[in-house]
Amino acid sequence: MSELRGLANISYWADDWAAARAWYSELIGAEPYFLRDGYAEWRLGDDLDELGLVDNRYRPAGTNKGPGGVIAYWHVDDVHGMFERLLTMGATEHERPQDRGQGFVTATVVDPFGNLLGVMYNPHYVEVQGK
Repeated sequence: MSELRGLANISYWADDWAAARAWYSELIGAEPYFLRDGYAEWRLGDDLDELGLVDNRYRPAGTNKGPGGVIAYWHVDDVHGMFERLLTMGATEHERPQDRGQGFVTATVVDPFGNLLGVMYNPHYVEVQGK
């Protein structure tokens, strides 16, 4: 039976892959654990989710550059603080922190390489993690 079991990888794309790799290494606070020409991977967070950074020369045909319609939200404990940190690092505002009710808060930026990056405080995430 086919079922969705979890996120295997979230990929961000960049024309200037080396600059993007440095930017994400600074944001994450670590160098990638896996690296090859035009591709880097980090494992981060409570579940060691995988973030892949891919040189645009490997972008699948038919996909658009720049912000798209899907936003992957990374859980953070302080949406406002992370939003300000991202802006300080050169990201641009997409949507300021928004209180979505019942403890949910979201914000999105466009990273310096054209990708939408979402951050969220999600009480369900905290409950599942027991933290």
